[in-house]
Amino acid sequence: MNEVLTEQDNGCLILQINRPEKKNALTHPMYTQLTEAILAADEDESIKTLLLTGNAECFTSGNDIKDFMLNPPQGSDSPVFQFLQALVNLQKPLIAAVNGNAVGIGTTLLLHCDFVYVGQNAIFQLPFVNLGLCPEAAASFLLPKLAGHRIAAEILMLGQPFDCHKAKEAGLVNQIIDDPAQTLNIAKQTAHQLGKQPTQAVLLTKKLMKQHIKSTVQDVMQQEGTLFVERLKSPEAHAAFSAFFNKTTQKK
Repeated sequence: MNEVLTEQDNGCLILQINRPEKKNALTHPMYTQLTEAILAADEDESIKTLLLTGNAECFTSGNDIKDFMLNPPQGSDSPVFQFLQALVNLQKPLIAAVNGNAVGIGTTLLLHCDFVYVGQNAIFQLPFVNLGLCPEAAASFLLPKLAGHRIAAEILMLGQPFDCHKAKEAGLVNQIIDDPAQTLNIAKQTAHQLGKQPTQAVLLTKKLMKQHIKSTVQDVMQQEGTLFVERLKSPEAHAAFSAFFNKTTQKK
């Protein structure tokens, strides 16, 4: 089964995370597929917008922990960091349609989207500290900038799940959709509306909005990445991951 589905719809490239049996957990090959699709779309003049989604029950539960531990990121060339860099450098508008769980990178990638639509059933979590790790995707910079220090500290340091209303309060979300079955359709409507706008004016507007923070985002992302790799080797992380695996095994 193809774990990243692509579809073009009226100038919008839809990228669907498609691994429902694993709650759309992301693996190295999936990050590579997503990165390659994003880079190609940015060069394709027929594509005006990109849209990231999962399914009606789950956006993504984040990294596949088993795959992640067997192939931990070693540096900036790692697939997960290449994916995040592609998001930062993307010139075209990026939209997300989110239902169900959006865990870890499933939440941090939203910080790089221009539009985010979520169903009432959306649940977010940034459990990095819980796992003995530090934030990634420049979340330590972008989330306080969006939400303010106190809400960002609550989300990042406590690592607890939070609902769609808290996500909107934190500035992560454009609109909450009452019927989750309509989340993707609402996101598509925005993509189609953007596609009808003057293309170069849209691209220039995004560039102008992003240019003042782009270098900071890249610097923070690099710093976070270095510390993230170091934290993976720490006793705290080893203990946290061992506890996670033991809990998972007991459930089985």
